[in-house]
Amino acid sequence: MDEEYYRQLVKRYLEGNSTDPELEVFAYLIKEGKLDFYLKEALNEEAGIDPEDELTIATISRKRYPLPAWLKYSAAAVLLLTAFSAYYLNSRPVPPQTAKTTIIKNDALPGGNKAILTLANGKKIALNEIGNGKIASQGNTSIDKIEDGSLLYQSAEAAVKGGERQATAYNTVSTPKGGQYQVTLPDGSKVWLNSVSSITFPTAFKTDERSVSITGEVYFEVAKNKDKPFLVHAKGQRVQVLGTHFNINAYEDENKIRTTLLEGSIKITASNNSKVMVPGQQAEVENQKIRIIESSNTEAAVAWKNGYFVFDNADLPTLMRQLSRWYDVHIIYSGNMVEHEFVGEIKRNSNLSNVLKILEVSGIHFKISNKDLFIQP
Repeated sequence: MDEEYYRQLVKRYLEGNSTDPELEVFAYLIKEGKLDFYLKEALNEEAGIDPEDELTIATISRKRYPLPAWLKYSAAAVLLLTAFSAYYLNSRPVPPQTAKTTIIKNDALPGGNKAILTLANGKKIALNEIGNGKIASQGNTSIDKIEDGSLLYQSAEAAVKGGERQATAYNTVSTPKGGQYQVTLPDGSKVWLNSVSSITFPTAFKTDERSVSITGEVYFEVAKNKDKPFLVHAKGQRVQVLGTHFNINAYEDENKIRTTLLEGSIKITASNNSKVMVPGQQAEVENQKIRIIESSNTEAAVAWKNGYFVFDNADLPTLMRQLSRWYDVHIIYSGNMVEHEFVGEIKRNSNLSNVLKILEVSGIHFKISNKDLFIQP
């Protein structure tokens, strides 16, 4: 088998003209890693991109490039998706003769570190508009914005030597659309807020437990303290933990609460139901019922915290809800949407127009007008 044969095999697959014997050969060669170069070459050629351009996203729409059922969940499929490192982001624009849409004077910029701090007395502070240093005091707790732009609470013991504790005060940090933020709580626990999220917490943990409430999506790295369990309340669900790393997705526009455990152990409670989780599991809570998913994609669950969107068989509405929150746009669907599944990785610091090139290649068209993003088949 020579190079030309490999190229023809890839060409026929992408055009949907492969015979059954050719599909078997294709699957074998993919598993062996022998077609990766030729898949990238074919996609680059279609888009008019030089081979040396860095390729930063692997994506596939199963409508356009259907996988055989016997291949879909095999190791070969994983390699195939990697090989489909496509030209959609951080690459030169698609030439006019191949582009389906001209991009766009109303492009949307990615989000960034933006949040509002609401103090116990109701005063609101726009954290992205103030400099570093001490910004407020709540009782004997000092609140500082530190060099990396995050918020640091120093509890009474750390901030002040001596003195009496005062009545518990509660603060809230909330992010808008297009915002994210990191906070270090008074006990040293670290939290990351995704866009359209919030956390409410006491400025000093004084009792035998540490209790916070959240909305939206929040990632936790909880400081260990066996004498003070850490409790997270979200949409009727309670998570109890001593010290661990986990992510909670509890957006109002999602029909399930998803809690993903990366390290340690946590207990999920919804109504009268409880489950103990171990690392690698994800709990889905719907209608107060808990379902545990073994060997979940933890990387995808916390990708937002690390600067990426990661889609793992995500349908179009799921993908668009994430883009809506991060780019602060309103999604409007036009016409009947066919089913698509997206698998891949996208940098969150990319402009919206770059991300939407994925949709174009999948046969979906778009238009941006002010804050409205129109999607049509």
